[in-house]
Amino acid sequence: MIKNWIPRGIAFCEFDQEFQTESFTFVLLPEFSMNAFSSAVEPLRLANQLTGKEIFHWRCVSEDGQPVECSNGVTVGVNGTMDDISTTDAVLVCSGVNPEKNASRKVADQIRRLWRQGQTVGGICTGAYTLAQAGILQGSAFTLHWENLLAFQERYPQLEASDQIYTFDRRIWTCAGGSAPTDMMICRIRRCYGSLLAGTISSMCLHDVARHHQQRQKSSLAATFNVKSRKLIEIAEFMETHLDELGSLDDVAYRFGISRRQMERLFRKYMATTPKKFVILSRLYRARSLMSETNINVADAAAACGFSSASHFSRRFKDIFGVSPQDYSAS
Repeated sequence: MIKNWIPRGIAFCEFDQEFQTESFTFVLLPEFSMNAFSSAVEPLRLANQLTGKEIFHWRCVSEDGQPVECSNGVTVGVNGTMDDISTTDAVLVCSGVNPEKNASRKVADQIRRLWRQGQTVGGICTGAYTLAQAGILQGSAFTLHWENLLAFQERYPQLEASDQIYTFDRRIWTCAGGSAPTDMMICRIRRCYGSLLAGTISSMCLHDVARHHQQRQKSSLAATFNVKSRKLIEIAEFMETHLDELGSLDDVAYRFGISRRQMERLFRKYMATTPKKFVILSRLYRARSLMSETNINVADAAAACGFSSASHFSRRFKDIFGVSPQDYSAS
């Protein structure tokens, strides 16, 4: 039984449109992101509260019908299992950390069946792992949290994930974590019910401007480091995208028409580091990402990220992260 929920509130939005209640089922996987999940549900709640009408229903299920512990340790109750999903619901898989480990074959099979019978399905945060396991992403635009993009691409090289904050394509909805689900739901509400309701929901969420779906997830390097040097940004972005085949730093400087000394001054002035340290840290972070979500071994991770020596990689990894890559990979 779906609970009818029109919570009381002070704010009000005039709403005289005809509507048919839209139902959502959220499939909670172990270690799902509570932040992302609540960001998806709250716009639905606010739509009902602001209008005093049941525009939306929502419920939660898990694979076995038992409560699910999310990534912050809080346990969330559910209303049933995958077998209890209505044939009219939009079904969104809520995932989080360790998405490949927590992606269930049973859930993936159910998602594929629902999609093939004409229902809308989707993934929140890292829910795209389940959609990929279901085999329904080929030829579709989709996204997932930027932290997991690299490992996902290694696991599913035939699929091309986007770094957009959310996508709608072929009855498949996907969004990154954080507040991206709020943007996705507000977009849906705007399309169906107009800008007044969508804008009021944004204000209630203290979400000043709902972002466009094509907006990239990560802030640019310029924004992250408050850097105004275009040359430095071009160099740093080139380094990050060519970590496995970068060549010497002298070659990099030559490529961008400056001397090695000029390049080092730019890094010290704006990033408080050196080009060499920037490259090493970028390689280590990428290797850690690969090892956290794929079965890649330490030697292959080192090579994939541009380390010529596995022993050197292991030493630097332990220096930065306080654990050997072997122990990290096994944990």
